[in-house]
Amino acid sequence: MEKLKVGVIGATGMVGQRFLTLLAEHPWFEVTTLAASSRSAGKSYVDALAGRWALDIPMPDKYKDMTVLDVDADFDRIVESVDFVFCAVNMKKDEIRALEERFALAECPVVSNNSAHRFTPDVPMVIPELNSEHIKIIDSQRKRLGTKRGFIAVKSNCSLQSYVPALWPLDKKYCLKKALACTYQAISGAGKTFERWPEMVDNVIPFIGGEEEKSEKEPLKIWGEIKDGVIVPADRFSITTQCIRVPVSNGHLAAVFASFDKKFEIEEAIETIENFKGEPQILGLPSAPKQFVHYFREDDRPQIRSERMLENGMAVSVGRLRNDSQYDVKFVCLSHNTLRGAAGGAVLLAELLTAKGYIGKKS
Repeated sequence: MEKLKVGVIGATGMVGQRFLTLLAEHPWFEVTTLAASSRSAGKSYVDALAGRWALDIPMPDKYKDMTVLDVDADFDRIVESVDFVFCAVNMKKDEIRALEERFALAECPVVSNNSAHRFTPDVPMVIPELNSEHIKIIDSQRKRLGTKRGFIAVKSNCSLQSYVPALWPLDKKYCLKKALACTYQAISGAGKTFERWPEMVDNVIPFIGGEEEKSEKEPLKIWGEIKDGVIVPADRFSITTQCIRVPVSNGHLAAVFASFDKKFEIEEAIETIENFKGEPQILGLPSAPKQFVHYFREDDRPQIRSERMLENGMAVSVGRLRNDSQYDVKFVCLSHNTLRGAAGGAVLLAELLTAKGYIGKKS
């Protein structure tokens, strides 16, 4: 298979950096274009990131001398040089929405890490193991846009990718009625390191702007169904959340409480979680974890430091599933927020779209 040519839009940000580390040796995709704001444009990637490389692994050598393009001024050049783009820009939401649609209208597919189009009714918001069938809405989106190749697909918010994958198989078997999730989120979710955010050391902030709304609404679209050319969010259950910033570099943990229509034994529910697999596992996609959700039986697991990199940071960890006095059950779960929750989830989505024929070489 000839590799697809890929652009990373927003390449200088933390998620953009993570994209490049994941794509450096990817078997299907080859990064040929880096783009960012005019502030970084015209510089080599290594110069544009001077003093700002935020990851704990080195910058791949192959990107250091690549020239960063201006996402606005060099737009036509970017479109001509790639088969599709990943988008992780740091701009105002309306500007992101316009930029991503501009790429789609230019017949350049967009796989986005941004939130701007998550609630556009015909834009699929996909966790590939869960609602892979939602990519079919792209046919309706292309009809609306008047495009043949161009479209926008997005991944969901990073925090809900710890608890939604745990609730999903339980819902399929026992029918979810309501859930409460308290998330404890790493500082990299804000694009920060401890060096850049010293006030987070030895501190907890009980508020993350916009996060609770996303965490309560986005799962309903993931659970939704396609009707008349749009995705209609689910309305048969409710989710409420509290989102808290904690002094951890990477890894979002959630404490979850849930009730279901059907009764079940705890051991049966654990087996349901452990045995769950989705389309990426069936297809054997390059970035897919062999086992999507891992269950830990120790009382003190999962832990962020020991579990966040499970299966290259693409697996979800669950533990402490037990009965509760107010809800049916409670449990804890964990995912790596910049891998499974951000760049890695977007790469896996692009692999799914490629495998299903929605992304390919330009004719």
